[in-house]
Amino acid sequence: MSEIVNEGPATEGTAKIVYILYMVGILFGITGIVGVVMAYINKDDAPDWLKSHYQFQIRTFWIGALFLFIGSILSLILVGWFVLMFWVVWLIVRCVKGMKSLEARVVHPNPTGWFF
Repeated sequence: MSEIVNEGPATEGTAKIVYILYMVGILFGITGIVGVVMAYINKDDAPDWLKSHYQFQIRTFWIGALFLFIGSILSLILVGWFVLMFWVVWLIVRCVKGMKSLEARVVHPNPTGWFF
């Protein structure tokens, strides 16, 4: 699954923008929503190696939303602040690793994973 693909034009620009929008979404939440909409729109027309990145990005959004929901509820008893800090680190690591494999133009190694 980690084969290098050199076919077609540079189509990974939109996927890179989605990763950047997710990281900016830490400060401005609306950009994460824009990013997931872009991922949903572009996933069907993308080459197979890029579909794995869009799948990874969509899962990153929904799993992150779950972490935010749980962290927000638990912030009333102080534990939630640790969940929210974990979410920030988790999101940054996932986006950086995704951008790294995107730059190498390889299939994402684990698009269905929950962690890093």
